Amino acid sequence: MTVALHICAGLPWQPANRCWAAVRLWRKVTTWSAVGAAFNSNPVRRLDLLQRHVGLFGVPELSSTEGFERVQRRALLEAEQLVAKACRTAPGASTVEVFDKLSDTLCRVADLADFIKVAHPDPEYREAGEKTCIKIGTAVEKLNTNVELCRSLKNLLDNQEVMDQLDPETRRVAELFMFDFEISGIHLDEEQRKEAVDLNVKLLDLNNQFLMGCHMPNRIDGRALPTHIHHHFTSEGNYLQIGGLHADSPDDVVREVAYRIFLYPNRDLMDILDQLLSCRNKLARLVGYESYAHRALRGTMAKNPDNVMNFLQLLTDKLKDRTEKDFKMMKDMKCKLNPRNPDLMPWDHSYLSGVIRAERFNIEPSLYSPYFSLGSCMDGLNALFTQLYGVSLLAEQPSAGEVWSEDVRKLVNKQTNKQKIFLTQRASLQDCHFTVRGGRMQDDGRYQLPVVALMLSLPRPGRDAPTLLTPAMMENLFHEMGHAMHSMLGRTRYQHVTGTAPPRGTRCATDFAEVPSILMEYFATDYRVISQFARDYQTGQPLPQSMVTRLCESKKVCGAADTQLQVFYAALDQAYHGKPQSRSTTDILIDLQQKYYGLPCVPNTAWHLRFSHLVGYGAKYYSYLMSRAVASMVWRQCFQKDPLNRDTGERYRREMLAHGGGREPMQMVEDMLQKKPSMEDFVDALVSEMDPDFESIIMDSEN
Repeated sequence: MTVALHICAGLPWQPANRCWAAVRLWRKVTTWSAVGAAFNSNPVRRLDLLQRHVGLFGVPELSSTEGFERVQRRALLEAEQLVAKACRTAPGASTVEVFDKLSDTLCRVADLADFIKVAHPDPEYREAGEKTCIKIGTAVEKLNTNVELCRSLKNLLDNQEVMDQLDPETRRVAELFMFDFEISGIHLDEEQRKEAVDLNVKLLDLNNQFLMGCHMPNRIDGRALPTHIHHHFTSEGNYLQIGGLHADSPDDVVREVAYRIFLYPNRDLMDILDQLLSCRNKLARLVGYESYAHRALRGTMAKNPDNVMNFLQLLTDKLKDRTEKDFKMMKDMKCKLNPRNPDLMPWDHSYLSGVIRAERFNIEPSLYSPYFSLGSCMDGLNALFTQLYGVSLLAEQPSAGEVWSEDVRKLVNKQTNKQKIFLTQRASLQDCHFTVRGGRMQDDGRYQLPVVALMLSLPRPGRDAPTLLTPAMMENLFHEMGHAMHSMLGRTRYQHVTGTAPPRGTRCATDFAEVPSILMEYFATDYRVISQFARDYQTGQPLPQSMVTRLCESKKVCGAADTQLQVFYAALDQAYHGKPQSRSTTDILIDLQQKYYGLPCVPNTAWHLRFSHLVGYGAKYYSYLMSRAVASMVWRQCFQKDPLNRDTGERYRREMLAHGGGREPMQMVEDMLQKKPSMEDFVDALVSEMDPDFESIIMDSEN
């Protein structure tokens, strides 16, 4: 089930006009809020034949797939007019405003299409969205090498007297636009600029090919596998399809077979990856960078590849003893479960760490799920946002044609006007956040409020129960809502730097973009927050504090090994995007797996061909670790003592959320923490997360 969450703000509450008809409300003891009731009931939409069809997300043309062509054609025509206007505008703030309007014109189409191409159930809509993304993306690459357009911006940046009169956000946005020109090769001669455009267009195609290949299943003749495990895989005649790692299967043979077959090298996909990395390197070198990693990391908190590798090596050194202990625990557990095959292998990591957690802390997700109905979790988020930011959410009936399914829910922010979050429930490879429309100050002085969408894989409600979430699903919901609120609470003057970064965008530094979402995970595991909403959907009984304590402490089990695995992925990403090596991508993987992970590399496997993050996070996969370090520091210093403090919430909103990418990311971190953190500080913050919280355990035992 995919959930599209659409948040609109400021619309009046009119129960008579709402279509959230509660077929069954399961909560028997306590009363849900309006938001909780809406998500704990089956939505039944009234058919109103007289209601005008507004089109997807309120875009009238998108009542059919043909509308994508009309929308993109209109956007490209308007873009031409804005380019002409920018080229004749005198240097000043108006120059930046025209550039931002140009950016907004194209992004409003591309961002919406980017979501449709992955979320819409109709393949024709997905294909139309994909074509639109490519069309707009190609246009953007050409604009980034438009010499006359760049000259108008350069005239502003070279006029120091005018620049001194601009506010800091306007100066930063002007510099960011120039950065886009520079990394696209604006300084090159005409032939080289054309080469840069061609490389970027080629990369769009290679990225799509690699992403498609990453998720394609492999198949094998069923006679090659033991018959007793056939039922774990999908049958296709005499063949079996293996479409994943089955990492949590209790059967050692199933895990090993899935690992070896799903990761079996695909020569065509290997060639695509080689081309992709070569193309990225050529582009980076063409525009004047040592490597693609140097190009990608400019403007981030890390700044350059050397700082990233320093961070990863420091973390590896600090985790060394803990990681070895974790692997020993896993090996001992495997000896206990399967003494005839005790060697610890990569396919054992996820399963055995889960077994150890469950054995030590009795963590069974089904014991928690009754307390985490979707409605209660939405209640909790609503209460948290109200207490921290003074923002409350309302569930609203979508207009005719605004969404494509009853699985798509719409929320509005009560305090603002027309500010929307769509939450779509649909089977997806991973939960994710999309910016459908960015915020910006318009010419008439009104603020263009953001529209965001979340895609979540959640179970469907049962016959006698609402949608019940596991603890991991609940945390993912909080995580993605952290992204949504970063976008929703941003009040940047310019769309170019609004909110968080969508999967395809760069509105916010990637190693800062995950901070607001990861911070929400801390709220999702703090009993003072959980106790406000976690109630059994049948009895209304609160979730015991002891269960929350066990859940939190269980996450620290094998935490070093889990983190070290992420370090390995990040190091591999850096190696692939650094200076080219005279070795194959497989040989590089084998070397780095030994150095940064420890478990052996399995012959005739190619894990890197399933590493889809190489596309969206090329040279930036380390961002998850760095963002977690920052979030940990913000939580401990600012929220841990009192997670519901309104003054702290407002300061966090003012210092971090409001700026999007409109300020240097490290400056926002420094202002929030009131100190300049070092790489050692980031590493210490991550390592300290793995220490047992003895105080909470003692408090819990006393209760």
